[in-house]
Order: sequence, then C-alpha cells, then structure tokens
Amino acid sequence: MKKSIALLILLLTALANAGEPRPPSQVIAEAPAAHWRRAAPENTLYLELENGRVIIELAEQLAPGHVANIKALTHERFYDGLSVYRVIEGFVAQGGDMDGNKPVGEGKRTIPAEFSRKNIPAKQFTPLPGPDGYAPQTGFVHGFPAARDPKTGDTWLVHCNGAFAMAREQSIDSGGTEFYAVIGPAQRYLDRNTTVFGRVLEGMEILQQLERGNQAGGVLENPDNNRIVRMRVAADLPDKEREEFEVLKTDSSSFRELIAARSNRPEDWFVARPDYVDVCSVGIPTRRAN
Repeated sequence: MKKSIALLILLLTALANAGEPRPPSQVIAEAPAAHWRRAAPENTLYLELENGRVIIELAEQLAPGHVANIKALTHERFYDGLSVYRVIEGFVAQGGDMDGNKPVGEGKRTIPAEFSRKNIPAKQFTPLPGPDGYAPQTGFVHGFPAARDPKTGDTWLVHCNGAFAMAREQSIDSGGTEFYAVIGPAQRYLDRNTTVFGRVLEGMEILQQLERGNQAGGVLENPDNNRIVRMRVAADLPDKEREEFEVLKTDSSSFRELIAARSNRPEDWFVARPDYVDVCSVGIPTRRAN
C-alpha cells in the first residue's frame, strides 16, 4: 500500500501540469532546455581505444579522491599504451597497469576507498518509490544512479550497466589505478565493495567490442589486443577535439515524470504494468549538445 501511495504521489506531482501521462520517449524529447545540464569538460574522460572513443563522466561530488587521482594519472599520460587486460562477458572490462610496473608521478598507485559519502544532503537525492534488495533507498544524485541509507546519511553510487569504478585487491585501500566498467547487467552486489566514481556517457558499444579474456579471471593472453591508445581529460583538449554532451538533470520535474512513466508505462500497447522500476532500469538520458 505504501509503495502504491508513494508512486501515485510521484506520478501526480510529475504530471500536475502536463495533462495526460506521456510515454518516456516523449518526456525526454520534450524536456525543456533548463532541465538539461552540460557534462563538465574538467570531469569528462576520453578513453581512446583502437576501435573508438569511450566517454566517461566523473562523479566528483561522490568520490573526489578517485576523480582527482585518475585525472592526475591521465595528465601524466599514465594510461597511454596500457591495455584493457581483463574482460569478462556480461560482467566488466578492466584496464590499467596489469603488472604494476609503470611508474607513477603525481598520481597515486593506491588511495583510500570512497565507498560512500556522508556530505550529500537528502534534498539533493531524487528517490525511487518501492523496495530495493541492496539498499534502504535508491534514486539519483548529481546525474548518477545511487543509493542512500537515511539512518546513517550515507550515499553511494551503484553498479548499473556503464558504471565506472576502481578495482582493488584484498585490502580496502588497495585501489588507485585499475579502473573497470560494467559491460553487462547490473552488478549490485559489488556496491560499497569498490568505489564507483563515474559512468559511461557514450561508447558502450566500443567496450563491448573488446576481446574477451581466455585465462583465469578473464585476463587476456595478449592484453595488447585491447590496447589503450590514450586517455585524456576533455578540458585538456582543443575545442575542435571535444565532444559536448548534455545530461537530463535528475532533480528536474522532467526526470521525475520519466521515473513515473518508466514505473507504470502509459502507452496503450502495455497490458501488464508492473507499478515498479529499479534504479538501473530508469536510464539517465544523455544527448550530444547542439
């Protein structure tokens, strides 16, 4: 009953001035310009692979240490010539310095984990109605799928498809250089076990084209087959080499309407309407800027 009431309130709020319920595609297409934000070049990475560019937005508010460190490593060209050496079908693509032999400069090889943050105000969190199997509450914050514990005030990013995170060894604070992206279904059991600090805006098809590992743990026999040509921070490149993206603001009324539309599809085609949507199924609309 509580779930139905919460969803009804969400739907009524989103559609108060919109007339009849609109399907998700229409909500996205008709979202006003003020409901979109530009992805900041200083927090956007370009992972250049042999078969194309993967564009990643970094979540500075949720994992400032990891964002600062990967930008420092990128500035010193640490990832250039390395590889995406561990690729497991339906799971993750992991890249970096497999042997741990490449020297680092200003960037650190290991940094403290940032599994969650306590300084994110509840009002900045757009919650989803209904239960979740992995967290007391799920929703969106600063344009990223996230979870929250209202009792402790902890907020963390979750492992949806396209999540960009830092791999680690047994020690909690052993990560720092070896990134990975989720290339299959949501891997929510990893939440708060590694630090998620970004998401792929464009280029998932490039990651999907990578050669899969054929050794233990999904490691490639020849990692150079998935060579990283270079990694760059978008802000460091000339304007002509940048690609500008806009992301629908997750605290906008358009996004709240999108949540309601995804939860209970209004199109006539649907016979069964589940009255539910999970955090990884809403999708955060992203488009190229004009």
